[in-house]
Formats: sequence, C-alpha cells, structure tokens
Amino acid sequence: MTFPVGSTLLDAMVLSIVEREETYGYRITQDIRGAIDVSESTLYPVLRRLQKDDCLEAYDKEYMGRNRRYYKVTPKGVATLNLYKEEWKLYKSKIDSVIEKRGA
Repeated sequence: MTFPVGSTLLDAMVLSIVEREETYGYRITQDIRGAIDVSESTLYPVLRRLQKDDCLEAYDKEYMGRNRRYYKVTPKGVATLNLYKEEWKLYKSKIDSVIEKRGA
C-alpha cells in the first residue's frame, strides 16, 4: 500500500477483528495482511498497547500442546472502536470528496 498506516488505524483494525471473534495474534496479523502490509513485530506492540489501555484482554488457551494467547475486546474497546468507526466515516468522506470530485 502506498499510503502510510498510523497507529490509530492499526488500533481500529485490530479492535474490529477481535470484536468479531476472540482470536490470537498470528491470525490477527494474517487478517490485517489481507488489507495492508504489516509484520508481526509491528502488530504485537499494538496488541500490548491496547491491553494496557484496557481495550483488549488476553488469556491463554492450549492448542496442540502449547499455549496460544487469545485476545478479546473489552467494553472500553468496543466504545473506542465505535468512536474510530465514526471518525473513519468522516475522514473517508472528506478524502473521497477531494479525490473523487469531478469538474465543477
């Protein structure tokens, strides 16, 4: 992707994925990679920050003899995501109005 991706957009993407389904870090990375190029080393600090901000909770679950860390969204995370969604709609609308504006 040509456009830079800031931390707020990554936060919104992670919260959106985890809101749909409690899941683990590698899976979140793969889902995000469907839209933008991001490495696991970029994503794990995002997960830790969202935990620190009480937007995500983590728990371990055994998978094939190993523990896998799963994430679930908290009520604060849902509220934050809803704010991000509203802000995204406004931002996208403003950008679209400039980029897609035809001759007046």
